[in-house]
Amino acid sequence: MRDKEEVRAQLLDLLRPHLPALALALALMLVQSVATLAQPWVGGQMAGRLLHSQDLGPLLWLLFFLVAAQAALGYVVGIQLQAVSGRLVADAGARLYAHLQGLPLAWHHERPQGDVLALLTSDTHRLGAYLTGTLVPLLPLLFTLVGALAVMLKMAPAIAVAVAVLMPLLFIVLKLVGRHLRPLGHQAMQAWADQSALAGQNLAMLPLIKSFDTGARESGRYRERVDAVQALTLRQARLEGAIMPVVRVLGAAVILLLLGLAGRQVVNEQMSTAQLVSLFLYGLVLVGPVGQLAQVYGHTQSARGALQRMAAALAAAPEPDHGTVVLDAVRGEIAFENIHFGYPGRPPLFDGLDLHVRAGETVALTGPNGAGKSTLAHLLLRLLEPQHGCVRIDGIDVREATLASLRAQIGLVSQQVHLFNASVADNIAYGRADAAPAQVERAARAARAHDVIQALPQGYATVVGDQGVKLSGGQKQRIALARALLRDPAILVLDEATAMFDPAGELEFIHECQDLLARRTVLLITHRPASLALADRVLHLDGGRLQEVFGGRAGGVGGVAG
Repeated sequence: MRDKEEVRAQLLDLLRPHLPALALALALMLVQSVATLAQPWVGGQMAGRLLHSQDLGPLLWLLFFLVAAQAALGYVVGIQLQAVSGRLVADAGARLYAHLQGLPLAWHHERPQGDVLALLTSDTHRLGAYLTGTLVPLLPLLFTLVGALAVMLKMAPAIAVAVAVLMPLLFIVLKLVGRHLRPLGHQAMQAWADQSALAGQNLAMLPLIKSFDTGARESGRYRERVDAVQALTLRQARLEGAIMPVVRVLGAAVILLLLGLAGRQVVNEQMSTAQLVSLFLYGLVLVGPVGQLAQVYGHTQSARGALQRMAAALAAAPEPDHGTVVLDAVRGEIAFENIHFGYPGRPPLFDGLDLHVRAGETVALTGPNGAGKSTLAHLLLRLLEPQHGCVRIDGIDVREATLASLRAQIGLVSQQVHLFNASVADNIAYGRADAAPAQVERAARAARAHDVIQALPQGYATVVGDQGVKLSGGQKQRIALARALLRDPAILVLDEATAMFDPAGELEFIHECQDLLARRTVLLITHRPASLALADRVLHLDGGRLQEVFGGRAGGVGGVAG
């Protein structure tokens, strides 16, 4: 029940900005329904006049006007609903995307990327099509159905009641089919998400696939996913298709019953031929909405799954950002105090860890893979939250600071450099979109990247490709460092930032960084002994405990195992 209430609340929230436009479309559709309901009456009057050899001119003009009005209104309503659907899909997609951006990294790590992409693409479009193409027209549809029954009830009460008795049969069939259709819709959407996830993963890993010559195997895996989607889609189509024959049989039964009962009354002179024609035409009007109601039910089951997935994503709590302190003029003192942290389903990483970094100090963290070195950086940035304890900058608990001001004070350069398919200049200016070209160049020079960039085909205008595929590892690292420096952070986190360099390049980078790091607080996460020359202190992290090995610049780097 609670899930249904949440879904309804999310649905209303999505519709609220578009209610005026939808109300206009609804009003026009109701006028359409009135025109539809008037036509059988006109048809009956025409039949009566024909039997008495009377002029049909006025009625023909009236019928033409009703049909023309219905067609014109249909065009206007179609355009209106298409416009609303487009805006609704755009708004829902933008709102969902903004919300997903604000969710913790842990939420994204727990879900395949294909599921998230399906939310933003197929689910939003399916929802928009359902709301404007199915849900909104439902009221005029019911109005037409009830209106036709009401007119028939007034004209021939006994016949109308007999016809109405057949209607519940349809809803019984819909209920039976719906039990299987709803879970099948969920399975089909999950299969589609799995297919998208596999395609995205394999395209991103194309160099690996080519190097191992496993293209045929991966194509086979993808084909299996495609076939799974196709099989589920076909099962859906069969179930939905089973509804329409029942509707057609029911419609035929309605018309035959109506003609049989009304025909007998005509023979017994209890009903005129004109009334019989009107009843017959109203029967046809009645059967149409019944068939459409069957389609509405099928579409509802499919859209319900999409809305539930969107509602679940929108209900997920975003990153906590309740802090009010704006960090400014930061000195860069860092303190990890009694930190307890562990990933779900895994042993705790930290059980009371303490670390103090003085302002302007460079501290190197070494240790085995999985010891939690990068986790400390993520805790500092509040990409992760400790289960207990706190992280402080200049004595201020980072949870009391606004996320924007906190992250503006920290520059992160990691081993896995993320670059957009944009120019070098745009990638450097990513954190400061308002940066002038001179500021971008100054940051590049500070990162010793200017000469490297100038050697590229179009210099700063060179488009680097997805994830910087057109650049070498060292070039990407220098651009990432320039991007971090452009914001002039008080704290710099270098997470295996020299991993892409060869030994000579690493030594050159270390030499160039001496002045760059002198006025900042630096956390240097590394496995490479040469990089330890940059550090004032070297700490070894293992088993959730920190041990000071030696002072880097003060004590030398020989004999240390990362």
